Amino acid sequence: MQIALMARTVSSQLLKVGEKAPDFRLKGVDNKLYSMKDFKSELVLVVFICNHCPYVKARIKDIVSLQQIFRTEELQVVGINSNDPNYDGEGFDNMVTFSKENTLNFPYLIDDTQNIAKAYGAVCTPDPFLFDSELKLVFHGRINDALEPDMHPKVQVMENNVKKILNGEKIEKPFDPSVGCSIKWKDS
Repeated sequence: MQIALMARTVSSQLLKVGEKAPDFRLKGVDNKLYSMKDFKSELVLVVFICNHCPYVKARIKDIVSLQQIFRTEELQVVGINSNDPNYDGEGFDNMVTFSKENTLNFPYLIDDTQNIAKAYGAVCTPDPFLFDSELKLVFHGRINDALEPDMHPKVQVMENNVKKILNGEKIEKPFDPSVGCSIKWKDS
């Protein structure tokens, strides 16, 4: 097992606004298989998260809160863990525990091949991608303005952007980089 080190990383943009969400078929902590076609909401928020990252631990309640604020017809949150499953604190069993401990109210999926993170261009946790009903990217960026684990958010960036899209408004800044731990890639 590897020792968990925090490697602060800023998200980068591979997937561009207007591009279609890469599809997947991934297992959730509920042992069901999910693909993007399963989510019929007006908006789908795919967030790359993990179990051990202090940035995720600091923002997980905010992500759960997002799903509570909006009806699932409006917004469906989907968590994907693309960390090396052999990394300390990661892997499917730890995801199940993390899901229960944090009362996740959205699917939490394992990307043990890491192919989905690569297809999206995800590099950190959390790394959120917001898609419209046609599964085209409308926003890639932070959950809120708290960019360090010990900060308290003042601006709910994702919530505000979801509201704008649902109201037919345009997002002024479609890429607003998030900050988190680097995804723990398998040794090639």
